[in-house]
Amino acid sequence: MRLTVLRVHGRDEMAMKLLFLELEEHLKSSSGASVVAIDNKIEQAMDLVKSHLMYAVREEVEVLKEQIKELIERNSQLEQENNLLKNLASPEQLAQFQAQVQSGSPPPSSTQGAQPPAPPAQLAAQNSGPSA
Repeated sequence: MRLTVLRVHGRDEMAMKLLFLELEEHLKSSSGASVVAIDNKIEQAMDLVKSHLMYAVREEVEVLKEQIKELIERNSQLEQENNLLKNLASPEQLAQFQAQVQSGSPPPSSTQGAQPPAPPAQLAAQNSGPSA
């Protein structure tokens, strides 16, 4: 059996306590005629639990929607950054990167034989000229 903890506060907490107290009293003095009353109390309790669960689920859905929105924005930023870096990389650097990705090896710690990255001012000058 799975036990779910339900946090109830304020007015609903008091209503839940009263409902269960009444239910307990009915069970203690139950007769054939009070079965319908017990069924009604159980149904009320279930409805109350259902409404609290639905509220909690709605809150969780809102949190998850916000997280999804943030992740989509972050993904878009990373894609733009990736495209910029691809455009700024030399063909040799791209080939070296592709070889590393295919072999699954980490990037080398030193850049022997590779050109050092150009300073940002030089990159801006290279990219501001007319494109063919």
